[in-house]
Amino acid sequence: MKSLLILSSVLIFSGILIFSQLQTQDDFELFLDRSVPYVGTDIPRIDGIDGAGIKIAVIDTGVDYNHPDLFGWGPDGKVIGGYNFIQENQPPLDNNGHGTQVAGVIAADGEKAGVAPKAKILAYKVSEDGEGVSSDLIIRAIHKAIEDDADIINISLGVNKTNALIERAVNEALEKEIFVVTAAGNDGPNLKSIGSPGRNFGSVTVGATYNNLTSSLVATLDVDEKPYTVIPMVGSTKLEEPLKEKIIFAGHGKVEDFEDLDVKDAIVIVERGSDVEGQLLYFSIKEKNAANAGAKAVIVYNNVPGIFLGELIHEFIEPGYSPRIPVVSIDREEGLEIKESLTEDTEGVLQLFYNPDFIAHFSSRGPVSPFYIKPEIVAPGAYINTTQNNAGYNFTSGTSYAAPHVSGAAALLLQKNPDLHHHEIKSLLLTTVKPVSDAYGQEFSIHEAGAGRLDIENAYNANLIIEPPNFVGFASSDDKVIQKHFKLKTVDGTFGGEFDVTFDGPEFIKFDEERLEKNILNVRMSVLEDNFGEHEGKIRIDHQGIQYVVPFILHYSPGSISMVQQNNKLSFDVYYPEEWSFTKISVINSKDGNERVITTTPEKKASIQVYENAEYWIDAKIRVNDTTSNAYNVIEINSLDENQNRINILEIPERQILIISIVVIGIAVFGIIKRK
Repeated sequence: MKSLLILSSVLIFSGILIFSQLQTQDDFELFLDRSVPYVGTDIPRIDGIDGAGIKIAVIDTGVDYNHPDLFGWGPDGKVIGGYNFIQENQPPLDNNGHGTQVAGVIAADGEKAGVAPKAKILAYKVSEDGEGVSSDLIIRAIHKAIEDDADIINISLGVNKTNALIERAVNEALEKEIFVVTAAGNDGPNLKSIGSPGRNFGSVTVGATYNNLTSSLVATLDVDEKPYTVIPMVGSTKLEEPLKEKIIFAGHGKVEDFEDLDVKDAIVIVERGSDVEGQLLYFSIKEKNAANAGAKAVIVYNNVPGIFLGELIHEFIEPGYSPRIPVVSIDREEGLEIKESLTEDTEGVLQLFYNPDFIAHFSSRGPVSPFYIKPEIVAPGAYINTTQNNAGYNFTSGTSYAAPHVSGAAALLLQKNPDLHHHEIKSLLLTTVKPVSDAYGQEFSIHEAGAGRLDIENAYNANLIIEPPNFVGFASSDDKVIQKHFKLKTVDGTFGGEFDVTFDGPEFIKFDEERLEKNILNVRMSVLEDNFGEHEGKIRIDHQGIQYVVPFILHYSPGSISMVQQNNKLSFDVYYPEEWSFTKISVINSKDGNERVITTTPEKKASIQVYENAEYWIDAKIRVNDTTSNAYNVIEINSLDENQNRINILEIPERQILIISIVVIGIAVFGIIKRK
């Protein structure tokens, strides 16, 4: 029996926002063509780089290969292969639409053009309806993509927790030099909201920004400190500063709805449409009525499920009409929630500002681990018009559609430079991004935006590969210095030109850099004061007219954990400037996230056996009086004889072998069902 993981939130990172109504075909053409050029595909296309020869595996709900922009199944079609894991005797035809939308962003080649329109698709169908997915099927699909010689794997679905088996499968693909891209998920804006395979250390995890279109006049709404997703209407005015006012319900926004209301300086919320059958109550009329009554802004909630993109300027407006106050739309469910929770003291904070690189409200955030950064990058994922089942097109939003922008970008880089390794493609994409700022011009945190927003043109023109492209450092009161070596490599094999290295980080960190060799950059960061906690910054490297950015997170703790390796034994020493009583030590295998835990006291020596060559992450929770303090460290083990370790593991007493055998037989017969 396969283990089925049904998510409590969103399993398929699907269309958070879907717009299919009230749009003309011309509108579709206008909006679809925004996100792909916006991330910088023009220069590669001028050079004839379009993804030709690159195979991209889409692990999803299948692909509608009858769509004219994704036409053909088999060697001569757009979808050259794949597998249907739901109905194994049938081709992987999409009955849901999600996989077709994802594939369109990557490689649509017809009326609409994806990022890499000449790339080929391998479609692996692991979900029928988008409501659930078996972790076993994700793993089987990854293995099938490896078998089918995929160059890139795109996974815009996942589970909302760490899954060690999925992690291992992704790592197997990486070991085969396959570039793996995963969607962060749609559980934002909460932190720590990314699940597997987006949590995977080696894959590239992608969050979502807005898109370069009219609705990039971005709106944010908080009601009693709770955030809601709202969309500015086309033609809406922007705000020079946040509007903080009480919220009042005003029916459908008709003149008579305001007669007995005092809405002066308020934000009014109204329902879309009218309560009179056949009456055309345009958004412009609602705005005019609210403005005449003295309101400062209007929120229009949908009269059917879902959200919508409204227009204040249209062919039926009154002569001389011009919007005076901001108007935004909101999902029906959220609108009703606000309406039903209103009291005399309910306040809303509304912002409207132009910023296509604003992080989408729904985009899942990190951290997923104190040892590495997720998400690493963001890309357009809001209001993406892409291919839909039955030869259609649809506006849709979600990190599902941000991830394929990065997959398509990787295809362009790989076509240009076929000898690039997956980690080199990763470096080029992550270090050449554009900064992503909030309403006040402040860059979003690394946990929200990673390094920044995808810039294909910059990555395409880049000649410098920096490894690692980001990092996490650890310092403590007994070791205040962090040193990091960066391996530098040029795509063309030359090291011409000067390197200008600058530091953008906390003032209490002293930064020094030194070229040890032409291809090794040593960075030294010294903590000058006891400002314990998590801090972030960026190292910027200018080379041949391109600025590369390497984000980092620094954990500065009072205590420390150190270790010594002797053969397959790791021994630990705990330090803390005050007397400590107890420490829990977690040893995490970076290859699959498997964790083993031991405990120690000041009188006890702590050690653990390891049997696999890997990077191990050490997380120590030190108990001091009534508080707990964290300390971290990392060790790379590559000297073990893994064959001998396997023999040692098998030397188990007969009684234990019998018990294990019974358990294994039980699992084989009855299976395990995991539930969330």
